[in-house]
Amino acid sequence: MTQHNPNGSAKDVVDTLTTDHQEMMALAGQIKGSNDPQWRRDMADTLIAEVMRHAVAEEMYVYPAIEKYIPNGTEEVEHDKQEHDEIVQVMKQLEDCNAVDPVFMAQLEKLEGLLSHHADDEESQQFPKMRTHMSGAQLIELGEKVEQAKTLAPTRPHPSAPHSELFHKSVGAGVGMVDRLRDKLTRRKTK
Repeated sequence: MTQHNPNGSAKDVVDTLTTDHQEMMALAGQIKGSNDPQWRRDMADTLIAEVMRHAVAEEMYVYPAIEKYIPNGTEEVEHDKQEHDEIVQVMKQLEDCNAVDPVFMAQLEKLEGLLSHHADDEESQQFPKMRTHMSGAQLIELGEKVEQAKTLAPTRPHPSAPHSELFHKSVGAGVGMVDRLRDKLTRRKTK
């Protein structure tokens, strides 16, 4: 099913990923503004799940497209994967923190900074290149693949997992299924 953006045209991958960035940053800001530790914990888990879904979808479909269509795309993707590694490490530390511990807020702010930097790089550099070097139809199809991948992706950080298309397409769905089962059993908030 093709989604549409507010002006009525089909929503492409750039629209989808940009919306994800905006929602993640807004959620981080809301968490920082709350004094309720349980709500902060629940929303941090939701943020972690959303970042994982987004990152895995990028690694499965967006990064291979960047490598294929964008000049120097391989170098850009390697940089992005390094940033994903750092983000996953911080999310794992945040996941392990009690929301009343001052370390929780410090890790949240660190995560927010990393996400902001990563989003700014993509939105100011990669997304315009994608729109220049890929057709509208390719971008719409890629957006649909990203949306589908997000439904199967892991919801928890796995620092030792490789950031590769092959891993996510072969093992990732199983990891995601286990994560969603654990989330349900522990009543962890992921939406």
